[in-house]
Amino acid sequence: METVLQSWTPMLLSILRFMSGLLVLQHGLGKWFKFPPGAFPPTMNLNSMPGYAGIIELVCGILLVLGLFTRPAAFIISGMCAVGYFLVHAPQGFFPILNKGELIVLYCFVFLYLAAAGAGPWSLDAWVRKKQ
Repeated sequence: METVLQSWTPMLLSILRFMSGLLVLQHGLGKWFKFPPGAFPPTMNLNSMPGYAGIIELVCGILLVLGLFTRPAAFIISGMCAVGYFLVHAPQGFFPILNKGELIVLYCFVFLYLAAAGAGPWSLDAWVRKKQ
């Protein structure tokens, strides 16, 4: 059983990258394009920290979904998540379960892993590398 799962490791890395990219992309779409409706307040100031985070989520989310420039995009988003946690959640208490920061901490470490591991075989990064 272990060898069957091990043989799927590269493809599951691509799936993790793709799904994580989609999940963070929805934050950027919600902040900048109000899609899906109701995800974020309609009067959010885009010239603010959440607005700037939305740009990072939008651009890096698209790059991660495509698997293009995966390592730098994932590193940037990981750092954004770390900053977001310490600016927004940590001041509300030490434990992520109490300060509502579990999701952003998980995102931070998933994206840090993707920055180290790369995009996986199902990505534009792999396609470009194969063409060279």
